[in-house]
Amino acid sequence: MTSTPTAAAAGRPLSKLPSLTGLRWIAAMLVFGFHVGTMRVIAEPDYHAVVSKVFTLGLSGVQFFFILSGFVLVWSARPGDTPLAFWRRRAAKIFPNHVVLWAAVLLLGLYWADPFNLKVAITNLFLVQAWNPTPGWFYSVNTVSWSLSCELFFYLCLPLVLPLIRRLRPWVLVAVIVAMPLLILSLWPGQLLVPEADRWWFTQVFPLVRSLEFWMGVAAAELMVRGRWRGPNLKIATVIFLLTWVAATQWIRAELWTTLLAAAYILVIAAAADADVRGTWSPWRSRPMRWLGEVSFAYYLVHVFVVTSVMRATNHQGGFPGWQGPAAAVGFLLLNLVLAGLLYRFVETPMMRLLGPRRRPSPTTPAPVPDREAGHVPDRIVPHQRGTADRDRDPNPADGPAGDRSTAPARNAERVN
Repeated sequence: MTSTPTAAAAGRPLSKLPSLTGLRWIAAMLVFGFHVGTMRVIAEPDYHAVVSKVFTLGLSGVQFFFILSGFVLVWSARPGDTPLAFWRRRAAKIFPNHVVLWAAVLLLGLYWADPFNLKVAITNLFLVQAWNPTPGWFYSVNTVSWSLSCELFFYLCLPLVLPLIRRLRPWVLVAVIVAMPLLILSLWPGQLLVPEADRWWFTQVFPLVRSLEFWMGVAAAELMVRGRWRGPNLKIATVIFLLTWVAATQWIRAELWTTLLAAAYILVIAAAADADVRGTWSPWRSRPMRWLGEVSFAYYLVHVFVVTSVMRATNHQGGFPGWQGPAAAVGFLLLNLVLAGLLYRFVETPMMRLLGPRRRPSPTTPAPVPDREAGHVPDRIVPHQRGTADRDRDPNPADGPAGDRSTAPARNAERVN
């Protein structure tokens, strides 16, 4: 079990959590694999069965994104920041890519003469569709954007709730982390109070319900910022996650695995962040993994649209037969990656610079060094800031499926995200 030291105690300045960036790509691949199965890209039953078995819990990748979103936004919070500036940065991150995919889906739909509902399109454009349980609304236009609708709600809440979070005692934050998975578990019998037609929406889409995962990440990050996080190191957390994943796929009912995976995800996220703080081993912070993590938001947005469009255009809506199925899955992975890289390079990054608020330069603040002999841990971690050149390269970090690059500076005396 570990507690998080300051950056100076780790022997290096800390301004980034690159391991969390790399982990975002793993979560995106879980979602991609799940959709390869549900969209039946592979027609051959034996091959399809293998993919479905391996990625049967892949939808939980969105759960990972929601937890990560809360964690990174609190870790990178800037003291003295205004809600308006925070909301502007978040909007600058998620809306450009979303609008491009929204327009692409509608234009292709017009080409194919698909039915068009203006009200549905407008609610999707403004990312409020997840609040409507009507079939055809919350999964509409670019269907994966339902998660951005949830993220938008999280963004609106966080600046208003964060001052309260900062005043909570550590034991209350621990209680929040423990309580959230239990609340998720209680939703399964609780859904019986919801009309049967709306139960999937209630447990899987409803932003208020999905925010439970977000607040888990918020509480864990606040403990880590204070130097009060206690949890296993990355190797042990990874083993716990893998054992949980295997057990969930083999023996555990759905209502329980969602709870267990939420707990496993928070351990992995916090352990990876702790590894970055300490400068210890992590397989997720290599340059290729960081790049893959940076484009994972764009990848997430394009992958369903690309797969369904190609399958429809080639008349393979029932899947690709024989060896063509696995080949098509790999081809889709690579094609989506190329398109995601282009979207990240030519839409996401320049629009973040154009639409996001300018960052004011601030002097470097050294981190306090804990008195290890006395067993003293500072009440708050204050990692070093990046230099001006780094700020120019990383103008607007964001989060979750919306793509928090997890490279934002941690909270210091003058800056917050």
